[in-house]
Amino acid sequence: MSEHYSISDLATEFGITPRTIRFYEDHDLLAPERDGQRRIYSRRDRGRLAWVLRAKRVGFSLSEIADMLDLYDLDDDRAQQRHVTLEMCRKQLQDLESQRHDLDATIDELSSFCDLLEKLEAGQDPASLKPSFPAFFTEPRP
Repeated sequence: MSEHYSISDLATEFGITPRTIRFYEDHDLLAPERDGQRRIYSRRDRGRLAWVLRAKRVGFSLSEIADMLDLYDLDDDRAQQRHVTLEMCRKQLQDLESQRHDLDATIDELSSFCDLLEKLEAGQDPASLKPSFPAFFTEPRP
């Protein structure tokens, strides 16, 4: 495996644009060497980019990602980075499970509403529909 990569090498490998890589550079998540105008990425940069993309995919902000990456360089065999990342992942998982619960409730409500509207469109008597539906959908107009 090569020890150095161009921006196009990384963009192709990870299926992203060079502009995305430059964006992460602008946010100090990557720090390639320069040869004139040319960027030269190391294995470390490649690993950091993989980390950034994975963390973005699961919903972490750039600030949170930077916090995790900053712990990489501590002289503790990455123990602190693993610990902090694990805690952040647990919190993210808890937040996503809460969002899923909210989405499930919204989907159930919307599904019930669609069922009601389909029954009304089919000509079903509003009085025979479940009382859990709002009265303004089931009661005849005055």
